[in-house]
Amino acid sequence: MTILCTGSVAVDHIMVHRGRFKDSILPDNLHVLNVAFHVPELRRSFGGTAANIGFNLRLLGEAPLVLATVGSDDFDAYASWLDRHGVRRDHIVALEGEATAGAYIITDLDDNQITGFHPGAMDRAHEAPVSRVTEEIEIGIVSPNGKQAMIDHAEALKARAGVMTVIDPGQGIPLFEGHELLALLDGADLYVVNDYEWTSTQERTGLSEEVLTERVGRVVVTLGEKGSRIREGNDVTEIPPVPAREIVDPTGCGDAYRAGLLHGIRRGLAISQAARIGSLMGSLMVEHAGTQSLELTPAALQGRIDEVLGAEV
Repeated sequence: MTILCTGSVAVDHIMVHRGRFKDSILPDNLHVLNVAFHVPELRRSFGGTAANIGFNLRLLGEAPLVLATVGSDDFDAYASWLDRHGVRRDHIVALEGEATAGAYIITDLDDNQITGFHPGAMDRAHEAPVSRVTEEIEIGIVSPNGKQAMIDHAEALKARAGVMTVIDPGQGIPLFEGHELLALLDGADLYVVNDYEWTSTQERTGLSEEVLTERVGRVVVTLGEKGSRIREGNDVTEIPPVPAREIVDPTGCGDAYRAGLLHGIRRGLAISQAARIGSLMGSLMVEHAGTQSLELTPAALQGRIDEVLGAEV
């Protein structure tokens, strides 16, 4: 039994502008915007929601499966990276004539970001259906991906006997009309979003927190440095944060949180305990640059988990 991670596999190109956007962008001239930023720093890192979650699950001692689509000509380096870190790619499908999805991010000294995202092969992720996965799945997560893939994967996982279905729409929420978003979460076991995405879910569906919670088993709302919140029926549980020792880069902390949460659930822990592991993983990720940069062994991670959960583990 394993965890299936569906979603994007992408390459992040992170560029640092040693200035401030506000000094180059004139508010009165936004209608004729034409600016260039000097970016002497460029960091290329492997990312994408499914791969990030899978990478962190592997660190936690899990053996996850990643279901995604990538380009046929530009994935070799990423494939080698996954192989070195023990992340299976049996179900990462290379598509001819497509590029692997890529994010192009410019960050300034105030931590503002301008991002361009090229979906490439990700928009055809529905061509790699859940049905190709013959292994026994205990938990399946539907993360940001091509719209049709998210719809298809959610339906397939909910129809698969014995599989806990987790819906994590993330930055994909704007792709969906209210009724489509409801179709994603209806009948799912868990809906995981940050506080902005939870508000957006309510606005798009026109439904309250209470009504939405009735449509799905449980809702986990992450709150950044404030921790997270679990809604189950009429019960709301506040999960305290695990403070980071230093803040280096928040990119990828949400995916790390989800890996910790899924790991805890698969271990049979109470969801409040699983969320604490999620908070720990998010905190550790904030301390590192890049989305697949943690280097702790499973034993070292277990030590940190024991510190967070104490004798309850």
